[in-house]
Amino acid sequence: MKKHTRVDCRAGFGLCVAGVVALALTACGTRHVSRDVTPDGRAGEVVFPDVDRIALTEGTFPNLESLRTVAPGVTKEQLYQLLGRPHFREGLYGVREWDYLFHFRTADGVVTCQYKVIFDSEYRGRSFLWAPASCAGLLVDVEPESEPGSVAEHRFDLAGDALFAFARHDMEDILPGGRERLAEVAGRLKAMRDVQVRVVGHTDRIGSESDNLRLSQRRAEAVRRFLIGRGVPSHAISAQGRGESEPVEECTDGLGRDALVTCLQPNRRVELVASGLGGSAE
Repeated sequence: MKKHTRVDCRAGFGLCVAGVVALALTACGTRHVSRDVTPDGRAGEVVFPDVDRIALTEGTFPNLESLRTVAPGVTKEQLYQLLGRPHFREGLYGVREWDYLFHFRTADGVVTCQYKVIFDSEYRGRSFLWAPASCAGLLVDVEPESEPGSVAEHRFDLAGDALFAFARHDMEDILPGGRERLAEVAGRLKAMRDVQVRVVGHTDRIGSESDNLRLSQRRAEAVRRFLIGRGVPSHAISAQGRGESEPVEECTDGLGRDALVTCLQPNRRVELVASGLGGSAE
């Protein structure tokens, strides 16, 4: 349904043009909008745009490392630098969703996926969704599978901010995108025989050392329970929290609060190290 809005041009031609452009951007931004989007960036019903209406016709082959960097709290400018402009005509101002069409090269050929970012009321990314959902597994950082019958060690590094909402730690707090990634990991673990899995939680240094140790332990245990629920044997999984003791990124104290949180993001992570017999065991 078209929406007609009058722009008052009596203030001058330049302001009139600016007003028309702003309205056009806003109108484009509301064309494909998920329903019941909350102030904290969640949707009651996720709606992906029709691929036939894409603006960047061919989509793109994204940089996987850049995609793995995307985490809750990302700004539109940061997202633009990491992934480029959105591929549909969503505009800039007042828009709470950006959509992309990505292609990935796999052993089975090129896989095409839609990727959606939903922003909160402060226009920071909070929800990260895929269509089909299985595309989330393409971001799992895992070593290549070994030959059948050989002992293999696989390492999965998952961004903590992509798994849990801020300061949350229960299994029920795992974000939709995090659930998709963990479900993919669970499928890979179940394909290994005699598998043994170590789940290790890490935090950044913001907050007290004791609180961070407790948070990392609770998150590791939540991931363990999730994997058990997806069919990975409970006796095969251990969970350990290491708090802030093993950072992978150092940041100076001179940064502002928001900049420091962003800089320390790689330290907020959950690592899964799995060993067992490779191959396609049932």
